[in-house]
Amino acid sequence: MQRGKKSNFDDINRKCSISRYRVMRANSRNKKRSLSKKHPTYGPYEKYFKRLIDCTLAFIALVMLTPALVVIAVLVWIKIGTPILFIQRRPGINEKLFKLYKFRTMNDKRGKDGKLLPDSERLTSFGQKLRYTSLDELPELLNIIKGDMALVGPRPLLISYLPYYTNEERQRHSVRPGLTGLAQIHGRNNLGWTERLAYDIKYVNKITLLNDCKIIFSTIKKVLKHNDVVSDGNYIMQNLDDERKM
Repeated sequence: MQRGKKSNFDDINRKCSISRYRVMRANSRNKKRSLSKKHPTYGPYEKYFKRLIDCTLAFIALVMLTPALVVIAVLVWIKIGTPILFIQRRPGINEKLFKLYKFRTMNDKRGKDGKLLPDSERLTSFGQKLRYTSLDELPELLNIIKGDMALVGPRPLLISYLPYYTNEERQRHSVRPGLTGLAQIHGRNNLGWTERLAYDIKYVNKITLLNDCKIIFSTIKKVLKHNDVVSDGNYIMQNLDDERKM
């Protein structure tokens, strides 16, 4: 009897395992389908000219700003140390990972336990000025030339956010991430996550030369006026994954 009961339990466990496996495979197929869904280009600008214009403008800007980039790099080396660049993997078009480049704004000071100190304690005064003027973002011009990014598009966010997007929000990854975007000229970090991601989808659904020009000029205006720029290390915007776990 005991052997018969054990056999029945084994059969039940095996069937449950098979069911779980089938569910996992179905979910995986659905995710792949969602990712493989081709982004419908809005018009000829997005299809034929946007990448060429992005690459050309980024190259011109990089050449013109080379003296400034060298000065900033030397100052980062003197005031913060090496490495000069902050490099982090971020999801780009079709959620493919790439290395994002920025100037470092924080040091690597650690506590007695060997762990890094909070951002507010590691953000240097020089790094704060870089953030305030958005100069820390300039190395992303290299990302644009490499093809990782565009001048305008949804900002590249953390890898850990990927499981927490809705199906609609995941469409932000159907285009290249941008140096600036629609959300950045409508409040930047002052927006809540749902509203911020909604602006990303609004942009993705209608990519035009006129819209890109408006966003670029609005960004320049905001940078010069220092509007919506959060440079204070004490300011903490809740991470998307933490917010949606609740």
